Amino acid sequence: MTLIKSISGIRGTIGGRVDDNLTPIDAVKFAAAYGTWLKQQRQKDNYIVVVGRDARISGEMIQNLVMNTLVGLGIHVIDLGLSTTPTVEIAVPLEQADGGIILTASHNPKEWNALKLLNAKGEFLNGAEGQKILEIAESNTMNFAEVDDLGKITINDAYIDIHIDEVLDLELVNVNAIKDANFKVVVDGVNSTGGIAIPLLLERLGVEPVKLYCDPTGHFPHNPEPLKEHLGDLAKAVVKEHADFGIVVDPDVDRLAFMDETGEMFGEEYTLVACADYVLSKTPGNTVSNMSSTRALRDVTEKHGGTYEASAVGEVNVVTLMKKNNVVIGGEGNGGIIYPNSHYGRDALVGVALFLSLLAEKKMKVSELRASYPNYFMSKKKIQLTPGLDVDGILSTMESNYSKEKLTTIDGVKIDFADSWVHLRKSNTEPIIRIYTEAPSQNAADTLADRFIAEIKTIANI
Repeated sequence: MTLIKSISGIRGTIGGRVDDNLTPIDAVKFAAAYGTWLKQQRQKDNYIVVVGRDARISGEMIQNLVMNTLVGLGIHVIDLGLSTTPTVEIAVPLEQADGGIILTASHNPKEWNALKLLNAKGEFLNGAEGQKILEIAESNTMNFAEVDDLGKITINDAYIDIHIDEVLDLELVNVNAIKDANFKVVVDGVNSTGGIAIPLLLERLGVEPVKLYCDPTGHFPHNPEPLKEHLGDLAKAVVKEHADFGIVVDPDVDRLAFMDETGEMFGEEYTLVACADYVLSKTPGNTVSNMSSTRALRDVTEKHGGTYEASAVGEVNVVTLMKKNNVVIGGEGNGGIIYPNSHYGRDALVGVALFLSLLAEKKMKVSELRASYPNYFMSKKKIQLTPGLDVDGILSTMESNYSKEKLTTIDGVKIDFADSWVHLRKSNTEPIIRIYTEAPSQNAADTLADRFIAEIKTIANI
């Protein structure tokens, strides 16, 4: 069982001992630290925080703890109930709130939950802000409101519909072309809130949704990370239903992957590539993704006359570089689309609408679209961390061993070879070392990953 405290929030498994897991006491402590930090920053009479959750089993319990802790601090809460991460992100500025909290552990299994923290723009906190909240949590200096100054909870369950309205109003979303295409799409909502939001969006776009695991019970029918090895049922459904393609999202709907009409994965790395191709064809400019993302985005960006740059892993790092470079679209290779004309957050609803617009205008099958892009293959592997494992020392040794290659060390160690690369880094969200590789073939990518895993184990004596 695990509790991970980081600058991006607090994430852990439900049950167990205080400070070792995400227990009710831990949820209250970190919600109180966030509320205290918010009041220190804003210095005003009334404070508002938007709170929403994915459908995981512990969500209602954790949300009630968090909301009532904020009430105890004198902060008013807008309760979105079952929602998505991007929905909460757009709600914060629309409500003129001071911040937001999403209760979700993203792609982690059902025993996990987390507090994702937003600022007044509806964007994730930066490193310094996250560090300050961790310090407040450990200091136990939170000062709660007196009885006449308690906050109030207001329920607003309209925001998924509002979010869809915002998506349909985007200039590049070609609603008429999508409706004319008469698409049929299978949706795997992993029994979370994507099963609510994505079919509603498709229906508004005139697309026939075939629902698979769209009941928001929180009982995930398979590993909720949207990877090929978890999506056998979706592949069968796409073929059986003679659908144009399949859609799968993670539990909080900020990651998006497609499956072509034959039941083959489009590749989550290529979600951003395809959406960027469409946006860049209409509004030429620059792009950003993180260091663990495919080179194909660079290739597509340069094809349209733009410039590509990579950031450290983590949405806040991607967003920071996107703003600096004034990019037209960016995101993460894990299926995260960040479209500034909507908001600075990964948004599967925006990604679906842009992808459908591209497909409707090109009038081609999804498999044909995928074949039109540069062909790279990735391997994504990991090593479980054990107590006493010196990750920094391992990465430092790797950096030294490959000093003659092109290295980037802003986030772990990335080694660029002529026709491939490997990125080694400690995860922000799980107790693991990630080993990502990319090469001209799947076998080459897997072989490269296995080689580096063996080297790490030799260095660490494991």
